[in-house]
Amino acid sequence: MDKLLKLLSENSKLTTGEIAVMLNEPEEYIIKQIKEYEKQGVITGYRAVVNWGKVTDAPATALIELKVTPKRDTGFDEIANKLMSFDEVDTVRLMAGAFDFLVTVKAKTITEIAMFVANKLSTLDSVVSTGTYFMLKTYKDSGVSFDNDESEDDKRSLVL
Repeated sequence: MDKLLKLLSENSKLTTGEIAVMLNEPEEYIIKQIKEYEKQGVITGYRAVVNWGKVTDAPATALIELKVTPKRDTGFDEIANKLMSFDEVDTVRLMAGAFDFLVTVKAKTITEIAMFVANKLSTLDSVVSTGTYFMLKTYKDSGVSFDNDESEDDKRSLVL
């Protein structure tokens, strides 16, 4: 993997000056390379990795497996475009294995996600079956560990 892309994917807040020093390259080269990656669509955006477990009104999140029947002329693309059009859908991935798509869905409540699956996803013509998995806690996301807060006291009891 390109060292510049690796650095940006680990910490997009790094300045071009910091990256230039880390890669031993001129800053102008780094600026030009980033712009080129953005133009090519290699870099499509920048985001913060949020520990939603620490947010009181965090959305409910579910991973949904979809088995589908691909369309004759458009394969999986038409189905993927339809999935991406739903506001509740955060991520759509085509998979190899026991199911075709892995869809990440976010809503205010688990009930809203259940209704979305029942009323919108499962009723799509191409969908053969769904499997829904609700996310309870995230320990690590995008390489960032969340559950390492050592300031909390261990509330477990010792049983002998």
